[in-house]
Order: sequence, then structure tokens, then C-alpha cells
Amino acid sequence: MSETNEITFEQAMEQLEKVVEKLEGGDVPLEKAINYYQEGMNLSKICNDKLTNVQAKMTQIINDRGEMEPFEIQEEE
Repeated sequence: MSETNEITFEQAMEQLEKVVEKLEGGDVPLEKAINYYQEGMNLSKICNDKLTNVQAKMTQIINDRGEMEPFEIQEEE
């Protein structure tokens, strides 16, 4: 059971923003702040993994045979 597949990027970002707000409030006991920090780091990793996955998909294109192949942008000279 992978949490990365169970939560969307948007949900992870929303939860991460809430964690940041709590930590920025400054009135969180140390033990709870450590837990929030760990939760935030986990959410950050989920977001990063999802972005990396999307980036990898964006570098490929489906050719006319239905196969994936690298997508290269030709720069103008």
C-alpha cells in the first residue's frame, strides 16, 4: 500500500500548507512540532515524487504507432 498512489498532488500540497501554517504559528509544543515537521517532509516527498513522475511522462510522446518515444524540442537557430 503506497501512500503516494492514494493521495493526489493537490491534496498533498493542501495538507503541506496546513502543516506549514501550524509550524509558522509558533505556539506548537516541541513534540508536536517534530511530528508536524516529519509529516511535512513526507508530504513534500510525495509532491516531489509526483512531479518527477509527471516530468518523466512529459518528456515522451506517443508516436503514430501508439508507442512511447522521447520527445525532443527542436530549437530555432
